[in-house]
Amino acid sequence: MKFVIGCLCTTLLGLTAPAFAHAWKVDPAHSTLAFTNTYQNVAYSGQFKRFTAKIDYDPADLARARFDVDVDIASLDTQNGERDEAALGADFFDTAKFPHAHFVTTSFRKTADGEVQTDGQLTLRGVTRPVTLVVKFVPNGDNATLDVSAQLDRLDFGIGAGEWADPSMIGVGVKVHGHLALHAQP
Repeated sequence: MKFVIGCLCTTLLGLTAPAFAHAWKVDPAHSTLAFTNTYQNVAYSGQFKRFTAKIDYDPADLARARFDVDVDIASLDTQNGERDEAALGADFFDTAKFPHAHFVTTSFRKTADGEVQTDGQLTLRGVTRPVTLVVKFVPNGDNATLDVSAQLDRLDFGIGAGEWADPSMIGVGVKVHGHLALHAQP
């Protein structure tokens, strides 16, 4: 009888308890947040070495999925100290006023070809704009990888305005790519 009551209670609790997307912890040592752009039509890349991300994701339950990412802009590294110093200054990221960027998802969807995309809001340099990311999630037991990519227009966020708005100097389209190594949270 105790077994039957226990099964009944478990079943009822399962029906009334809300389901949540799986929570994942980011392994910062094996994760990157990178970008590519051009300067005088020559490609260069960079990354932000410090960021935090709260990832709740289950590909079978996109309605409850959520990404919340905070980026320390001063952690910018393009392998060129002079370029990094200029990029962190008032003409570009202006880290004295805007030390962080923030992205939070608003919805997820599957496209007709099965690709997962998420819409969200990116706040960068004090400007908030909608951004769509392409999402690739590969689970492997209690671990997973999450790759996201997007194309941003730097001028939408006031990055490199004025004389630096000229696309022949600095490309307007910035490709962003995140690769996160994830571990399941209990």
